[in-house]
Amino acid sequence: MRYYRLPSGERCPAMDSLVVVDDHGDAYDLTTTSADLGSFTDLARAANVSGRSIDDLARDRIPDAESVPPGEVEQSAGLPVVADEVWAAGVTYYISEKAREAESGKPEVYLDVYEGERPELFLKATPSRTVGPRDSIGVRGDSEWNVPEPELGVVLHRGEIVGYTVGNDVSSRDIEGENPLYLPQAKVYDRSCAVGPCVATEGTVSDPHDLAMSLSIERDGELVHEDSTSTNEMATTCETLVEYLYRHNNLPDTVILLTGTGLVPPETFTLTEGDRVSITIDGIGTLVNDTIVV
Repeated sequence: MRYYRLPSGERCPAMDSLVVVDDHGDAYDLTTTSADLGSFTDLARAANVSGRSIDDLARDRIPDAESVPPGEVEQSAGLPVVADEVWAAGVTYYISEKAREAESGKPEVYLDVYEGERPELFLKATPSRTVGPRDSIGVRGDSEWNVPEPELGVVLHRGEIVGYTVGNDVSSRDIEGENPLYLPQAKVYDRSCAVGPCVATEGTVSDPHDLAMSLSIERDGELVHEDSTSTNEMATTCETLVEYLYRHNNLPDTVILLTGTGLVPPETFTLTEGDRVSITIDGIGTLVNDTIVV
């Protein structure tokens, strides 16, 4: 099933609503059954305590929940889960490794990661730097080469995979290319991360390593770039990335791990203010964001 967050004011003026869309496409507001189910994290916490799955708990609540028009969910959904930390992995796809070799004066470091056992992992964003659907992603005002990086996001609760989402690891390629030690500045800044439109549980995403993913970018109403790939091109599994993330690392309860990009725009392309970026992953949905300079 897929879980969305409707911000306060959309259905209830006092609090956010947690909405589930079942396998038939019907939508229900789980928060109407209990104010303690105001977020996906609340549901994950309840599942953890009860020893049951998130979807089983949701199914128990659906008979008592108010129905929601599915169209209202898609139009109004906000950031689906507020992760205390968003982490990201790099060079997990061959095309990403080649692109980062091309942009860098020290290409060997990226090949070493792609062929090595230990993945590249870095802290990408905090809640204040993360935006949801239809909000604006940011590109740095001191960068001349900015790109979206479409990625499958793994949603984790206390170290366990509880679902998947769509992520955009917006990056300044020229800053990182100047020196790999500039990675934090190329990756971590205001509005540098987008997540959404929902969290799809493992019952819906049966195999995260075989999902079609596509990217399209519009400028002034015209399509300026599009591409597609599959997560089966990943050189590292989600489980391996998660295992390395938690090694000797005390993480908050709720974490999102972006798993790397297999869609890299050409070297002649850079995001500009006003661009509209759409990323679609099968079984999860489409994350749409406009672009501003920060």
